[in-house]
Amino acid sequence: MSASASSPAPSVGVPSDVVARLRAAGCVFAEDEARLLVSAAGTAAELTAMVDRRVAGLPLEHVLGWAEFCGLRIAVDPGVFVPRRRTEFLVREAAALARPRAVVVDLCCGSGALGAALVRALDGAELYATDIDPAAVGCARRNVAEAGGRVYEGDLYGPLPRALRGRVDVLLANVPYVPTEEVGLLPQEARIHEARVALDGGADGLDVLRRVTTEAPDWLAPGGSLLVETSERQAPLAVEAFTAGGLVPRVARSDELYATVVIGTRPGPGAV
Repeated sequence: MSASASSPAPSVGVPSDVVARLRAAGCVFAEDEARLLVSAAGTAAELTAMVDRRVAGLPLEHVLGWAEFCGLRIAVDPGVFVPRRRTEFLVREAAALARPRAVVVDLCCGSGALGAALVRALDGAELYATDIDPAAVGCARRNVAEAGGRVYEGDLYGPLPRALRGRVDVLLANVPYVPTEEVGLLPQEARIHEARVALDGGADGLDVLRRVTTEAPDWLAPGGSLLVETSERQAPLAVEAFTAGGLVPRVARSDELYATVVIGTRPGPGAV
């Protein structure tokens, strides 16, 4: 995409050449991005280097070192999955379910954005998070430190303290759900600059989701819930997986954010 003579003039304080370079590189919100880069850069040389990285295709959040999520500034290191705005819907749904002083677990936590945002919305919650990617774990530890959360490196439930079994009130799992054959169709920012393990969900995109649902009842407290983001077309198969795992499922959708979340609740005592 190239700039045109009819393009709006940049705001005062935002160099027009920066906006022009970003527009030429295909950045749809070039002026907004330029404003963020200018505010983040300490010197002209630093600004040039940041613009160079953005024009080369690095996600804006990786250039800045942070992403905005649920009103928080979340640190995002190079290679770490960038939290998407649509996933704020999952956090809102989780907050509506959580009881005071809830025990929260964030699987496949990436930057730790979901757990950090949810705990901020709750009163006195305990937060535990896991990810298999060492870079993500290091990033998440910084993001959840203020909330007193603990982040463990390992595969799904594997590194969690055994004492959490049967005690988890809210289980967040923003699992990878892109089918393997579709990973190559993702935008370059994700395909090249985010870890494949955070994107590739197997043949139909639901491999990790099925593993999460199979073990979830062992970790959830009675009445506790698992929340997983998926696509609208994958939701029926995801519901089947939740049911097979012994959870009572429902699907929540946000047209505004184009988001689909499957929620599964562990039945309480006496449920049939």
